Amino acid sequence: MDAPEPKAIKSSIEVLVDAPRNLIRAKYVGHISAAVMKAFAEGAAAQLSQMRKGFTMLTDLSSLDSMDLDCAPVLTKLMDLSRELGVATVVRIIPDPRKDIGLNILSIVHLKSGVHIVTCQNAEEAERAIGGLKAAV
Repeated sequence: MDAPEPKAIKSSIEVLVDAPRNLIRAKYVGHISAAVMKAFAEGAAAQLSQMRKGFTMLTDLSSLDSMDLDCAPVLTKLMDLSRELGVATVVRIIPDPRKDIGLNILSIVHLKSGVHIVTCQNAEEAERAIGGLKAAV
């Protein structure tokens, strides 16, 4: 009897720009390798430049399985670019604290003070947070 073939694990970073809300969303899916992160970063820089100062970034880690340590330099460059372009708020969906992948620590250095960071457990909570932020502006 033949052993079943291993299932291919989908991995991607999906990005959606919501210009009217001045919101950019990034959803991490599966295992993120350095190659996937580099490909994402190339497109993300152009998408980030479309945002107006004071934009909100939503990072959804609910479908993330794991991320290579080699992604950290690319991730920190994206944080630096986001700060330079005027990110005001970062909303993160992290249902499992083990999926934080060091974002809180990296944010201290690369986003610095002045950027409001909200961590949520699910998409509904994140949408409420984003809605509350926009209503307060």
